[in-house]
Amino acid sequence: MKPLFTTAGLAAAALLATEVARAAAPEVKIDGSSTVYPVTEAVAEEFQKFKKGAVRVTVGISGTGGGFKKFCRGETDVSNASRPILAQEMEACKQAGIEYIELPVAFDALAVVVNPQNNWAEVMTVEELKKIWEPAAQGKITKWNQVRPEWPDAKLSLYGAGADSGTFDYFTEAIVGKAKSSRGDYTASEDDNILVQGVSGDKFALGFFGFAYVHENPGKVKTVKIVNPKTGKAVEPSMDNVINGSYQPLSRPLFIYVNRKAADRPEVAEFIEYYLVNVSKLAREVGYTPLPDAAYKAAWARFQERKTGTVFGGVPEVGIQIMELLERELRS
Repeated sequence: MKPLFTTAGLAAAALLATEVARAAAPEVKIDGSSTVYPVTEAVAEEFQKFKKGAVRVTVGISGTGGGFKKFCRGETDVSNASRPILAQEMEACKQAGIEYIELPVAFDALAVVVNPQNNWAEVMTVEELKKIWEPAAQGKITKWNQVRPEWPDAKLSLYGAGADSGTFDYFTEAIVGKAKSSRGDYTASEDDNILVQGVSGDKFALGFFGFAYVHENPGKVKTVKIVNPKTGKAVEPSMDNVINGSYQPLSRPLFIYVNRKAADRPEVAEFIEYYLVNVSKLAREVGYTPLPDAAYKAAWARFQERKTGTVFGGVPEVGIQIMELLERELRS
């Protein structure tokens, strides 16, 4: 007599049951910054293993601005952000009745990168970067030797964050002097992986994105040292230089924002607790600089109290250092 179920049939049935159970599991929906994505995705993967499939966590990449649009429409539970929430986003959330809990999770060095074959642009100043990226440069600054005469008479191929990216907002504020003020004739994307591919495939490319994507792609791109405007010293992006405050003005805090109502759901509350307990280790693993333990304790206290709002003023801020952020957190 043949068995009612073959081994293959049992395996297929088990797989189907697993998928059905997974689909029925409560879900934590996250979207936003591609810069914050690597650390949130790392936390999400570990959390789902910890929960053994009892909770699903989905993490999208819409850019900080795109993520806030979804968040303020109530479409997500958590929003990744590579800058603090802005006034217009605060108003959009208010109009939709969305309250939020602001939690800093790490510090990032925004990296200026070139192709590994580039042997001339080892160091750049803020003034040179502004000359390249300001709106007036569009169609005019198109070759490397227009930045410095001794550099090659070759096309300057530019790659950078898209307009919905918090990286775009921060970079333009820090370098050009006004958020979203930039030339438009460059390859733009909210997905930093696309920018890595572009720079790695073009000897004459220059780009910018979060340092984690340099860390994740060893040998594909090369970082440029940036001259600190205050000290005059050329400084490379690194964890140590973010901690000591010397990598300026391109160091910045990274955040997650939690929907206040969603925070009361057990799966969201448990995920946030897991995030704040484990993010220090995981941030370091993906190339970010962890915050002091006191900052995570302050963030956890804020979450437990369900304290809403922001410690920032709804306007872009450049040059915030780790200890300054900690002081704001402890005062709030």
